[in-house]
Amino acid sequence: MSATVTQIRTVKAPSSKARALKSTQIKVQEQEITSPDTSDIPLPPLSKKPTEILQIDQGTPDSHVPRDPRLIRLTGVHPFNVEAPLTPLFQEGFLTSPELFYVRNHGPVPHVRDEDIPNWEISIEGLVENPITLSFKQILQNYDQITAPITLVCAGNRRKEQNTVRKSKGFSWGPAGLSTALFTGPMMADIIKSAKPLRKAKYVCMEGADKLPNGYYGTSVKLNWVMDPNRGIMLAHKMNGEDLRPDHGRPLRAVVPGQIGGRSVKWLKKLIVTEAPSDNWYHIYDNRVLPTMVTPDMSSQDPSWWRDERYAIYDLNVNSAAAYPQHKEVLDLASSGPIYAAKGYAYAGGGRRITRVEISLDKGKSWRLANIEYAEDKYRDFEGTLYGGRVDMAWRETCFCWSFWCIDIPTSDLENSDAILVRAMDEALSLQPKDMYWSVLGMMNNPWFRVTITKENGKLLFEHPTDPTGPGGWMERIKAAGGDLTNGNWGERQEGEEPVEPEPVQEINMKKDGVNRMISLQEFKENSTDEQPWFVMNGEVYDGTAFLEGHPGGAQSIISAAGTDASEEFLAIHSETAKKMMPDYHIGTLDKASLEALQKGDTTDTAPTTPREVFLTSKSWTKATLVKKTTISWDTRIFTLALEHPDQSLGLPTGQHLMIKIPDPKTKETIIRSYTPISETDQRGTVDILIKIYFDSPTCPGGKMTTAIDQLPLDSVIECKGPTGRFEYLGNGRVLVSGKERTVQEFVMICGGTGITPVFQVLRAVMQDEEDSTRCVLLDGNRQEEDILCRVELDAFEKLDEKGGKCSIVHTLTKGPENWTGRRGRIDAELIKQYAGTPNDQSMVLVCGPEAMEEASKKILLSLGWAESSLHYF
Repeated sequence: MSATVTQIRTVKAPSSKARALKSTQIKVQEQEITSPDTSDIPLPPLSKKPTEILQIDQGTPDSHVPRDPRLIRLTGVHPFNVEAPLTPLFQEGFLTSPELFYVRNHGPVPHVRDEDIPNWEISIEGLVENPITLSFKQILQNYDQITAPITLVCAGNRRKEQNTVRKSKGFSWGPAGLSTALFTGPMMADIIKSAKPLRKAKYVCMEGADKLPNGYYGTSVKLNWVMDPNRGIMLAHKMNGEDLRPDHGRPLRAVVPGQIGGRSVKWLKKLIVTEAPSDNWYHIYDNRVLPTMVTPDMSSQDPSWWRDERYAIYDLNVNSAAAYPQHKEVLDLASSGPIYAAKGYAYAGGGRRITRVEISLDKGKSWRLANIEYAEDKYRDFEGTLYGGRVDMAWRETCFCWSFWCIDIPTSDLENSDAILVRAMDEALSLQPKDMYWSVLGMMNNPWFRVTITKENGKLLFEHPTDPTGPGGWMERIKAAGGDLTNGNWGERQEGEEPVEPEPVQEINMKKDGVNRMISLQEFKENSTDEQPWFVMNGEVYDGTAFLEGHPGGAQSIISAAGTDASEEFLAIHSETAKKMMPDYHIGTLDKASLEALQKGDTTDTAPTTPREVFLTSKSWTKATLVKKTTISWDTRIFTLALEHPDQSLGLPTGQHLMIKIPDPKTKETIIRSYTPISETDQRGTVDILIKIYFDSPTCPGGKMTTAIDQLPLDSVIECKGPTGRFEYLGNGRVLVSGKERTVQEFVMICGGTGITPVFQVLRAVMQDEEDSTRCVLLDGNRQEEDILCRVELDAFEKLDEKGGKCSIVHTLTKGPENWTGRRGRIDAELIKQYAGTPNDQSMVLVCGPEAMEEASKKILLSLGWAESSLHYF
């Protein structure tokens, strides 16, 4: 019978690869049909491969990935980060079906077609004698294939408990951020050996194909771990006998047993042998446990915390949880039996075995031993081939899978207890701690797992610490009641202990002490001019005259607010620093009647009697309609907005910006940001805005505006206002900065990413005017070649410059492909010195890009002798 079962599973396993792989698959199937008796080992649960693209995924970069609707989404619509409901996960048993296997994606899932898989390549490079590139076909046919059960665990498992105590920088995992499968593929050591590592090599860096805001996902492990067969580090192309599904790394991934899931890189493309750990952004700023006293602000202000390799996480720590009792389970004492069977899981890291699981019903005063089932051990006695891979575990004593525990508890004992406590220990005597070790990323959370028991009307209600589906759990309940979750007693107040008052929100005082002047609407309007811009915020009147020249957004930003209630706009844009500056400009308070009149009359809904020729107005919001989204890359779009009528011009001077306002789809709060269009300044009826979408990252949420606008459906209304900005290009070298005109003969333009948009606007104005002799040098920094924006137009400008000397464009890439012939590296001192090393009064530098790039370039330019008056930062 067992052979028949195996054969049925083989027939059902997906086999949709291209024709080049068919012979390999047939050979694998023949091996499975004749494999030894499998009746004594756990086989995968019946699996039903999803075929439907869920409605929630339609319109996202993952619209090609079918998924199981039972999975609990932890980060909204996109990216896809999910865990299964704990009960269905536990009920599947030792092995998890691919559709319920947890998923940790940092961004979009690479779209890999069947016909592309045979030619999928992975390079082995770096400190090796023989750099090689292997195709997927070679990996299957030229290397010994192994099949082994492995539990993968996200380092964020149980993080919601930490977030309930104090918000970390990570999203809220429940206790089901783990799953187990039979993985099939070659050992990574065999692949690395083919390239012959050099003597000084110490690490293997891995890089996937998932393109993210900070480059491709990558990390590293030690080379000696990779080469140690006891560590079991492998490449995998199958899970439970079927080809990897898109969310799990199709077609090839790394699997690093006993370590956090973040080390098992999906969609694997590169293995780089190095002397030092990976310098990948995600290796440095993800998967770390910083000291508990480090706050989110401290970690943001001082990057050295992240670069300390002592805080990097590799091996999992010992952990456990209860699956039964379930969260919110109710036990009726009148109808229940005398015994309740409590069950759950436990795991450890680094190949260490769980040696005990203990249960307490009296707050840890006494403990009871639970029974442990080691299903992984059953594979040690198995000899033969399974799903095309040799099962070779008889000699290995390392343990890389979760264990299930169970214990029979008298119902009367539960009735007399207020909580079930669970803790586990591994063979190194590492024991789960009683109390939480909070850290800024909320990772590796492993205090005792506590299920509370509440007695009412002859019934027992069980509650887990948190509920991954939303609000709930005893921790939130205790905290809401004023309990201190860090008091060593799970927040329960002891005799004489006072409730903890929530920390009040610290409001910044934006009023000047001693100013009691009451201002009427008439006085406010009479003094609200372009030369003396008074504006209102939160009922207080401010005079922006003294800051017209120094405002980073230009004088127009303040002039546009003159005579208006600018509360919504100011609070949506400005930082805490800006708020602290406001007392210097505070002159009085608008009386209540005047404030109501101002707010009532300040509306954007009043339609003009005749169609306006120019769309933008500086003192009121005008409404455009989103009519088109053009995808430039996985994270970059062009949003086309229709103006009020087809013959209307935008009214934006060259080098300036417009503000756009939309509601946050989650909180409904107003979001306002400034952008520079890429459409022609004389374009009528529509405007095109190039925007890079900043999705959520492991250490911080995504961009509010970019993720919100990306979710807007077509025909949405977007409010616009402008122009804003200190800089304007008048043509023929004439420049207006903060209202002061000067003439230049050359622009040095330094930009990165979407920072190209304002300098592109100026460059285009120069290049399209044959009479304009202003020279332009553009230094454009990006990570990958595909990140270069406006590439076609930039190339055309260089071709237009037939005589040479008017337009020079230099691209530099930090992660350029092998065939990249241009410059490599960041925009650094050497590059800036080469093209901007001779400052003079007839030249000007325009800079726009990430904050770090702008700060670095400013420091370099000043050291070269440039005057600050010749540097403009958009």
